[in-house]
Amino acid sequence: MEFCHTSVLLHEAVDSLHVSPDGIYVDGTLGGGGHSYEIAKRLSEGGRLIGIDQDDAAVRAAGKRLGEFGNKVTIIRANYAQMGEKLGEIGISSVNGILLDLGVSSNQLDDAERGFTYRDEHAPLDMRMDRRQPLTAREVVNTWSAAELSRILREYGEEKYAVRIAQKIAACRAKKPIETTGELTQIVKASIPAKERASGRHPARRTFQAIRIEVNGELRVLEESLQKMISLLKPGGRICIITFHSLEDRIVKDTFRTAENPCICPPDFPVCVCGRKSLGRVVTRKPILPGEEEREQNPRSKSAKMRIFEKGEA
Repeated sequence: MEFCHTSVLLHEAVDSLHVSPDGIYVDGTLGGGGHSYEIAKRLSEGGRLIGIDQDDAAVRAAGKRLGEFGNKVTIIRANYAQMGEKLGEIGISSVNGILLDLGVSSNQLDDAERGFTYRDEHAPLDMRMDRRQPLTAREVVNTWSAAELSRILREYGEEKYAVRIAQKIAACRAKKPIETTGELTQIVKASIPAKERASGRHPARRTFQAIRIEVNGELRVLEESLQKMISLLKPGGRICIITFHSLEDRIVKDTFRTAENPCICPPDFPVCVCGRKSLGRVVTRKPILPGEEEREQNPRSKSAKMRIFEKGEA
């Protein structure tokens, strides 16, 4: 399948980076290269763009799309959590801007063999963004305890029927392993009251989201990486992050707020004695959202939120 992805908040994100023609920029979730293409267009011969993605299909597609920019663009197959290490390997210690688009790409959702979608009945339970990793959705569904599955569905999917779904999964897999997305979808549907199934969005949406987040360690990686990415910025450099999930957005919001005001002194202290210095400022007091036209043209953009942090002077 050809890698195809519509970049969300494309111009808002790239404009927010304040791209300097001679600057160094990192797209930590390269995808199909949409954001990267717009950044690279604004760079001079002295500028540089590093695109990072763990998905082999994304790396191949972006390589073709960005080929016209030659040596201005470097593409690395890795998780953005490895950003500092990978930049160091190519002699870069600091950058002018970083962009993360944390959404699952259209290609990943639409390629049934990847197992991300509940809309195909016969796809294998996979859900790996990096197909080199051993953990798959099949292993989570068939070997995690019912209690652990319930926690994942509740925390990552905000699924109110988490316990019922987890118990049903455990009962079904005791008879035979759960192999396909269709089998998992039917189990979820059977666990939810008919009235709930008939209203709103697809009943398996939250379950698939939760298992995907668990398989790829998405929230853990984000939480562990944000502070490190801020430290990679040059003074005045910006990091722009687009999220699609309330838990992701909360992590970004809280991390940016702490970076701006890291003081841990009691409120009644007249002066700060903890010695923690602000790393910069939160540019977005409220997140930037897609406009009405984008939401109509690309329904997957509806839940997107973008937050921006700017590194302070050293």
